[in-house]
Amino acid sequence: MMQMIINTLASAAIVAPAAVAFTLVFTLFRYANFAVGGFVTVGAFAAWTINVPLGCPLWVAGLGAMVVCAIAFAVSDRLVFRPLRGRSGGTLLLVSIALSFVLENIMRFIYGAQMKGFDLPLTGPITIWDVRITRETVAVVSVSLLAILAVGAILILTPIGRALRAVADNPSLASVRGLPVPRVEVFGIAVAGAMLGLSGTLVGVDLSIDPNLNWAVTIPIIAAAIVGGLGSPIGAAAGAILIGAAEELTVAFLAPTYKGAVGFAVIALVLILRPQGLLGDKVDRK
Repeated sequence: MMQMIINTLASAAIVAPAAVAFTLVFTLFRYANFAVGGFVTVGAFAAWTINVPLGCPLWVAGLGAMVVCAIAFAVSDRLVFRPLRGRSGGTLLLVSIALSFVLENIMRFIYGAQMKGFDLPLTGPITIWDVRITRETVAVVSVSLLAILAVGAILILTPIGRALRAVADNPSLASVRGLPVPRVEVFGIAVAGAMLGLSGTLVGVDLSIDPNLNWAVTIPIIAAAIVGGLGSPIGAAAGAILIGAAEELTVAFLAPTYKGAVGFAVIALVLILRPQGLLGDKVDRK
């Protein structure tokens, strides 16, 4: 049981930063960006490039991946999504899916289809009461938790965070009150991109890195955001824990091949039973 809890936290820690990024974008622009998995893949390969070919420590590679993804996410918004800002959410969703395929194939063209991994020292697991915990798991959970707490602190305690929440609630009113709405939106996009880059680095610590990572992480990320409640970064983190638990239970009682279907099943159940998610605002059915 304790081993399953540890595995759940490890899975959740990988997904949670990207789920927070997904819900930040949804809160700002009211569309589901299915390209999040593509940017997680970009972050994973960016971290690998800095860590292995360039020989930098993993923490430097992680910071580099966050910067790369923040810039890439902002550029994609400027070139792809901003010109379509007035279109329907369905149109933007389809565009984001197309962008995800583009990013996946760019990674495949540059790096090939072979699996890659970080240059990490070989260390044995820590065993406590027959529970095996790897040092990588401790690092992944700790870094993910600190990053989510940092984003929460920025949103709640800082002027730019309060401005971001004001723009998300009502951009027209925020503009009238003198807030620089475009710059605040760019800041939010950069934060979301950095979180996607962090998730990419954490994925590489726990799993292998290859272009197919894209869709392997997209559904769990979106499921976590929906379960937690779109518009709630804290809810996205809580949703990641529930998705991680559901996946671990699936592996424990069913064949591992069914693990990928868990996200779809959870999304369907949440939309039927509690459309607003765990911490989202109440949804009025029509």
